Amino acid sequence: MQIITTHLNADFDGLASMIAAKKLYPEAIMAFSGSQEKNVRDFIGENLAYRYDFQKLKSIDLTKVTQLIVVDNRSSARLGPISRCLENKNLSIHIYDHHPKNPGDMVGELQVIEDVGSTATILMRLLKEKNIEVTEDEATIFCLGIYEDTGSLTHTTTTPQDLRTVAWLLEKGAKLDLVSQFITYELTTQQVQLLGELMKTANSYVIQNIPIVVVTLTLRDYIDDFALIVRRFMNMENLDTLFALISMAGRIYLIARSRIPDVNVGLVARDFGGGGHASAASATVRNMTLIEAQEKLIMILHRHVRPQPVAEEMMSRPVITIPTTTTIAEAKDILTRYNITVLPVVPKPRETGADKGQIVAGTISRRVVEKAIHHDLGHLPVSDYMTSDIETLPLKATLADIQELIIEHRQRLLPVIHENKLVGIITRTDLLNRLVNDPANMPKNLLHEADYPSLERTRNLNSIMVERLGKGVISLLRNIGEVADVLSFKAYAVGGFVRDLLLKKPNFDLDIVIEGEGIEYAKALAARLGGRVIMHERFATAKVLLPDGMKIDIATARLEYYEYPAALPTIELSSLKLDLFRRDFTINAMAVQLNSRSFGTLNDFFNCQNDLKYKSIKVLHNLSFVEDPTRIFRAIRLEKRMDFTIAKHTERLMRNAVKMELFGKADDPRFFTEIKIILSEEDPIPAIERLAEFDLFRFLWPDLKPYLKIDRRFHHILTQAHRAISWFKLLYLRDNLETWMVYLLAIMGRSGTRELQSFCTRFNIPRKISSTLILQKERSDKVADLLLRRRIMNNSELYWIFEELSNESLLYLMAIARKNHIKRYISNYVTTLRQVKPFTTGKKLEKMGYTPGPLFKLILNDLLSAKLDNLVQTERDERAFLREHYPL
Repeated sequence: MQIITTHLNADFDGLASMIAAKKLYPEAIMAFSGSQEKNVRDFIGENLAYRYDFQKLKSIDLTKVTQLIVVDNRSSARLGPISRCLENKNLSIHIYDHHPKNPGDMVGELQVIEDVGSTATILMRLLKEKNIEVTEDEATIFCLGIYEDTGSLTHTTTTPQDLRTVAWLLEKGAKLDLVSQFITYELTTQQVQLLGELMKTANSYVIQNIPIVVVTLTLRDYIDDFALIVRRFMNMENLDTLFALISMAGRIYLIARSRIPDVNVGLVARDFGGGGHASAASATVRNMTLIEAQEKLIMILHRHVRPQPVAEEMMSRPVITIPTTTTIAEAKDILTRYNITVLPVVPKPRETGADKGQIVAGTISRRVVEKAIHHDLGHLPVSDYMTSDIETLPLKATLADIQELIIEHRQRLLPVIHENKLVGIITRTDLLNRLVNDPANMPKNLLHEADYPSLERTRNLNSIMVERLGKGVISLLRNIGEVADVLSFKAYAVGGFVRDLLLKKPNFDLDIVIEGEGIEYAKALAARLGGRVIMHERFATAKVLLPDGMKIDIATARLEYYEYPAALPTIELSSLKLDLFRRDFTINAMAVQLNSRSFGTLNDFFNCQNDLKYKSIKVLHNLSFVEDPTRIFRAIRLEKRMDFTIAKHTERLMRNAVKMELFGKADDPRFFTEIKIILSEEDPIPAIERLAEFDLFRFLWPDLKPYLKIDRRFHHILTQAHRAISWFKLLYLRDNLETWMVYLLAIMGRSGTRELQSFCTRFNIPRKISSTLILQKERSDKVADLLLRRRIMNNSELYWIFEELSNESLLYLMAIARKNHIKRYISNYVTTLRQVKPFTTGKKLEKMGYTPGPLFKLILNDLLSAKLDNLVQTERDERAFLREHYPL
């Protein structure tokens, strides 16, 4: 195990150096030795959460550390708890540091110590020498490290190498405006006085419901770096936007800063002849007085400040509605079926009276429905007890509009209306997710040490996609999004593809969910890419087969509900959010949008990134295993394949489902599919052991009463099967191998064919497969008995014994073999004997004068046996053998 760390109370140079070292040691774990400086914690919380996997010390077994990489430090006293691993035998230590030598410093197997302004400078040199690419975001982080330790390149410890490194990082795209937000400076006495004067002139304006602060000041002399004072004022007052008009030495300067997307200060500065970014900009104001400049600024703000319309982004669609005539009892069934708390009520078509012309008549909540049923009112229509005094929103409603109705008016559900149609709904949860997504709304004291909440529910993954997927896949994903644009649909990559993208693991199995008509979309995509379509209209799904052999699964956004425990699901069209909510585990419930305008945008409605970071497998709701018990097998498989941990609550729900004995209540082929996938894993033994821990053997193999738990012999057979399969794969033969068959036969090794037949029947295994399994087990068990009795056999006997056995049966034999000579026999047959062929063929026999017929097979088999037993070796020997045994 490799660990990258730095000193206690890590600063930006320590953080930057750790991230740089990770590029040199890609397999290493990054872990802070203790806390971080406050500005570093803020930076991680706002910019780095879930982009880098900083591990908690409590999740690391320090006794297993074999290599320690220490950056920006070489003192063991500053390593905190990590110093415990210094006691490990044969520990390799690599040190990268720029501090002067002190008594008691650690000595590393590798030491890169240089007299420069920051450790990040040293590591940048190494990255350049090794031609390791640096992204724009990384360049910004590395600049932060250098700027902090060199006082923005002003400290006496700054070297020419530091400046050259910063120049190189700027070429790589480092953003100095972001650096300036997190590097702290001490104000001079004069600057403090100017800050006080600036605060006195502050005026607050509310434009489009957004508070904006404007300050003005006149100074006789020019003050260098006045932007530093403006920034300090903005931070002290916690302002979202600030515009400063400063008259210095007869010239007026505009300095503008914004933290919110609703105010793009770059556009404002451009109208003054200046420029900059959306968050930081400046301009020199010419040919007007300070008062005129202020008036023009206010006028420009009214033109440019436009809150982003968010109703269209936040809403869920399509909407599940009920007519006013629905009974309260029926409403309860619908609320339960779809697992929602509020339903919009719509007028019945051509309904007359006061409600005529209304799009939404009201809403009915689960609480009201349950109380009404408690009072025996379930037979009455929902119109009698619905909330009719509700407000609706247009498609372009702003966040402020949504907040006002949900928070101030206490309206739990907001219908969104467009062109006199109900097109979506926004709930309190949608609003909460939007607010949590903005770091400005998260209390800073929650961002403590390594416990960073997931702040980015809809962050953009473009950089990760470019880094991990390659041009071909990126081009394919863009094509998928562009086809959706043409049809006015929304397209998302979902499931394991997104999960593994965030884990930076290869996975090119594309599952696409369409908000629209999935089959119509699949046809259009196939036409564009020159592929063909396989449709499943019942489930609104399709598969697009591309010319290069790649397959893309297309599904219409849908939800599933279950009529009873362990039933097959009933499927209906839905929104992306509800589609993701029906999935098995949180780590598989994320989506990446592929439409051109939002390409690469992650949709994480359920805070799934946290579970991914902490390697935790959790269900999305408490009835998950009741509705689909096969998810238990999937949880175990993912846990062992990905080295994750099933969360305690999820594990409890699994055990409850096992106690309910839900298995086998449905004629469900998914059970066998999941078992087959588990047994096809690279090493399924840990998952099989986990199945036993959950007491699942009695459901899978109830006939195996002697060993319902894994005993030594059972474990030995599984281990032997794993070794046999690994050996076979190392031979690099072209033969196909169904590894799951080997393990299944091994599990049934101490049972007869009757138990295997019972297993096949119970899980509805296709007749062809079950017949093959039973036949191969019968033959293999007979051969095993024979070989156990006879220790000495010639090659031809072995050949004809093994010839009728499949590769799976041969490896099963190796797994159950009690004697080593049996394994040697099988090894000899697989590697040597079955490749032996006589020189003589049927055509040659015909040329020799033999009459074609059943005799040919007898002759050729006898020749093969003779060659296997070394009775003949050459073609001449074979002719002599024929003259002796089959004279013409």
